[in-house]
Amino acid sequence: QGQLVESGGGLVQAGGSLRLSCVASGRTFRIYSMGWFRQAPGKEREFVAAIRWNGGSTYYADSVKGRFTISRDDAKNAVFLQMSSLKPEDTSVYHCVASTGTTSWGYRPGVGADYDYWGQGTQVTVSS
Repeated sequence: QGQLVESGGGLVQAGGSLRLSCVASGRTFRIYSMGWFRQAPGKEREFVAAIRWNGGSTYYADSVKGRFTISRDDAKNAVFLQMSSLKPEDTSVYHCVASTGTTSWGYRPGVGADYDYWGQGTQVTVSS
């Protein structure tokens, strides 16, 4: 069974930066896309960013555009999230996700149910 392992979370002051990493390991699976969702206590899960493996197209939530950058390393089956200009409202558990293909509705990067693998999550806390 494949699995996703995140790292890089932590505590940072507002305006600071963090870089999250996620590696797909275990049983090899074909990656169609990888990305990040986040969920804060008492709030709904929220799409953050995604990247297609073929071509490298990227997608971002409006709330993080211009501040976060998603990238990938094909050789390592890894995805990264560089977060800058962090705000207290970015505080959340960040989950790495991976999909092995698209659904009959096509590619929907912001739909959590379309992803096949989820990581356990890494905590990001931004202090004011």
